[in-house]
Amino acid sequence: MNINAKNLLDEILKRAKQKGALTSELEDRLKANFEDIFIYFHRLYPYRNDLWEHLEDMVKVLINSYQSRSSKLRSLDAHREQNPSWFTDNSLVGMMLYVDRFAGDLKGLQDKMPYLEELGINMLHLMPILKCPEDHNDGGYAVSDYRKINPEIGTMDEVSTLAEQLHNKDMLIMMDFVLNHTSDEHEWAQKAKAGDTKYQAYYHTFDDRAVPDWYEETLPQVFPDTSPGNFTHSPEMNKWVMTVFNSYQWDLNYSNPEVFIEMCDALLFLSNQGIDILRLDALAFMWKKTGTTSQNLEEAHLLIKALKSCMKVSAPATIFLAEAIVAPDEIVKYFGSVKNEVSDECDLCYNATLMVLLWEAISTKNNKLLWVTLNNIPGKPIGTSWLNYVRCHDDIGLGYEDDHARMAGSDPKSHRRFLIDFLTGKIDWSFARGRTFMEDKAKGDARISGSLASLAGLEKALSENDPEQVDLAVKKILMLHGIVLSYGGIPMLYAGDELGTLNDYSFENDPSKSADNRWMHRPKMDWQLAEKRKTKRTHEYQIFQGLKKMIQTRAESPEFADKGNTYLFDCHNQHLLAFSRILDNSKTLVVCNLNDHPEVITDQIPNYMHFDPSKAVYDKISGKNLNFKSGGLELKPYEILWITQ
Repeated sequence: MNINAKNLLDEILKRAKQKGALTSELEDRLKANFEDIFIYFHRLYPYRNDLWEHLEDMVKVLINSYQSRSSKLRSLDAHREQNPSWFTDNSLVGMMLYVDRFAGDLKGLQDKMPYLEELGINMLHLMPILKCPEDHNDGGYAVSDYRKINPEIGTMDEVSTLAEQLHNKDMLIMMDFVLNHTSDEHEWAQKAKAGDTKYQAYYHTFDDRAVPDWYEETLPQVFPDTSPGNFTHSPEMNKWVMTVFNSYQWDLNYSNPEVFIEMCDALLFLSNQGIDILRLDALAFMWKKTGTTSQNLEEAHLLIKALKSCMKVSAPATIFLAEAIVAPDEIVKYFGSVKNEVSDECDLCYNATLMVLLWEAISTKNNKLLWVTLNNIPGKPIGTSWLNYVRCHDDIGLGYEDDHARMAGSDPKSHRRFLIDFLTGKIDWSFARGRTFMEDKAKGDARISGSLASLAGLEKALSENDPEQVDLAVKKILMLHGIVLSYGGIPMLYAGDELGTLNDYSFENDPSKSADNRWMHRPKMDWQLAEKRKTKRTHEYQIFQGLKKMIQTRAESPEFADKGNTYLFDCHNQHLLAFSRILDNSKTLVVCNLNDHPEVITDQIPNYMHFDPSKAVYDKISGKNLNFKSGGLELKPYEILWITQ
C-alpha cells in the first residue's frame, strides 16, 4: 500500500478500534480497498489541503454503513465475495416495472408476485420510487429525498420487507439511483435557495452568464424541445444553476468532495435495505468541464471507481448497473477493468446497441448493420455482463455508429431517416406504430416512442382485423425476446410486453404527461387483459406462454450463462441472424429469420457446430427434431430456433 495511504488508514483504524467500531472482516476490506479510494480521491481532488479530512469522513461513512447492515446481508456479502460473477449464470430473467402502474403500491406488488413467478421472473427492477415532487418529477428521476419512498407507493420499511421476501425466494431486487442531479425541491437545493453557501457549492451555481455561456459552446442539449439550454436562473439565489436535463433538476457538483461523500452515504443506505442491484442513472454526465460535452469524461469513470471501492468495503453483495446510453465504444468503458472477475466500475451495462440493432434489423429485414456493428465493437471483460432488452420505459435512440452504417452499405443520415419513418408508420408498408420523440429536424434525427407490440405490428394488425398479420406480429415479439433470452447477458422484460400491450394514448389527456409521449409505452397494467393469458388462441396466451417456455428452457441451458461464450455465426444469408452459445459440453446455435418470407439455413450447420452425426438435432424451444435435408432447413417468417442435440 502507498505509504501515505497506509499511514492515514492506520490513524483512522486506530481511532476506530478505540471506539470498538471494527470487526476483522471490515478491517480486512478497508485494507484491501483503501489505497484505491485514496488514489481516486487524489486524482479527483488534487489541490485540496483538506483532502485527508474528507478521506477520514469517507471511512467513517463506510464504518457506520457496515455497522448498520443486517446479519443476513453480511452473510450475503460473504457468499457473493466467494462467487464474484454470481450474476452471470443462466438462471436470471428480469422485469422492469413502475410499481404504481403495475400494482398500485408495494403491498399490491407483493400480491402480484405469483403472476411474476408464473412467468419465471426472478429479478425485479422497480422503476424510480424514491421521493420526488408530485409535479416536475421527470417520471421519478427528480429525487427530493434519497432516504424516503414516494408515500403513494409505500415506505422504506416496505422496501426492506419486499427485498427480504424476494431473497427468501432466490429473487433479486433492483432500484434506481440518480447520480447526476437532484430535484430543486431537495433539502440541499432548498438550503441553497435560502442563501446557504455550503449547499450552493453542492451544485454548479454562477453569479452571471459568463461561465454558463462558455459551457454552452460545447454542451449538447438533452431535451431541446421541452427544456432547451443547460442552465436555469434561480430568482431566490439570483444565480444561474446548471440543469442539463430539466430546469427543475439541478446538477450536482462532484468537484466538491462533500457531494461525493453524501451521495455515497445515500447509496450505501439503499444497499442496506437489501437492494441487490443499483441502477446508476445518468452516470455519464457526472463530471463537468468547460470545452467538452461533459459526458463520458475520465473523472466520471473515477467517480464510479471510487463508489465501487466504497461498496466493496461496506456492501460487496450489491452490484452496479450502468445507465449509459452512449456510443457503443463508450459503453464498454463503464465496465472498467476487471481483476479476479470483479469489476472496478459497473458489473452490468445496458446493451442499448443490441436493442437498437434489433429494431433496425426487423425494419430492414436483414442483418447487415447488426453484423457489422457486433463484429466491430470492443468486447466486455469476463466477470461482467450485459443487460439485454427489446424495450424499456425510455425512447429508442438510433445510436448506431455512422462508420458502421457505411460499412454495411448505407448512408448514415438517410438510413436514420428511413428508420424514423418506418418505426412511426410513415412508410405505407410499415407495420410499426411509433411516434417521434425530441426530433431534431435540422440534423434529421429523432428518437422513437412506442410499446414493443405496437412497434412490432400488433396494433396495426388488430386495427385492421388481419389474423395473418396478428400471427406475424406475435412471431416477431417472440423472436425478439428469444434473442435477448439467449444472447450473452441478463434478459430484461418490460412489464406488459409479456401480454403484447399496445400503445396507450390516454397520456394525451393528462396535462402532466401530454408533453412527453414516452408515457404512450408506460401504460397501467390491465389485469383483466392479463387473464387472457389463460385463454388459448388469444395473442396474450401465445406471447405469455411462448415467453414462459423460453424462460424455462433458458434456465435449463448452462451454455446460456454469460462467460464470454457468445459467438456470431455466419449463415451466408443476410436475412438470418445466428450466434452460438458454447460452454464445456453444452452448445446451442440460435438462428432466427428476420424476414417476412421463409429463409433457408445450410445443411452444413450440424457439421459446423460439431454435432454428433449419430444423434438427432432438435429445437430446444419446441422440442421438435430438425430434419436437415440436402439444400438445408427452411425457417418460417420470424421463426427462431435454439438448435442443439
